[in-house]
Amino acid sequence: MDPNELTAAIIGAAVEVHRRLGPGLLESAYRICLAYELRKRGFDVVAEQPVPVIFDDIRLECGFRADLLVNGLIVVELKAKSAIHPIDKVQTLSHLRLMGLRLGLLINFHEQKLVDGVHRIINGY
Repeated sequence: MDPNELTAAIIGAAVEVHRRLGPGLLESAYRICLAYELRKRGFDVVAEQPVPVIFDDIRLECGFRADLLVNGLIVVELKAKSAIHPIDKVQTLSHLRLMGLRLGLLINFHEQKLVDGVHRIINGY
């Protein structure tokens, strides 16, 4: 499956979770339910993937945790807040760079229509 098809499938699963749960829950609830929905659809999903950060001679074994890593290709960062801020997009881009990945999705479940909260982030664009 190419990255565009994969992101479309992830967004479809997120829409299903949002349709059934609605806005207003904690981010952790959406993460668990989206991971479940993606696995149910046959995708390989790692939740809260620890990612090391290396700076010169310093290695932090867990510099951050990626919310979801789908098929080892797409990072999905989830939010449940009133609005996405520019720093959220920059944070997702930093995660992509540190993981050596090209494509990520930033999804804010605190929207009346989920599609208004979906942002595609590309590393190296």
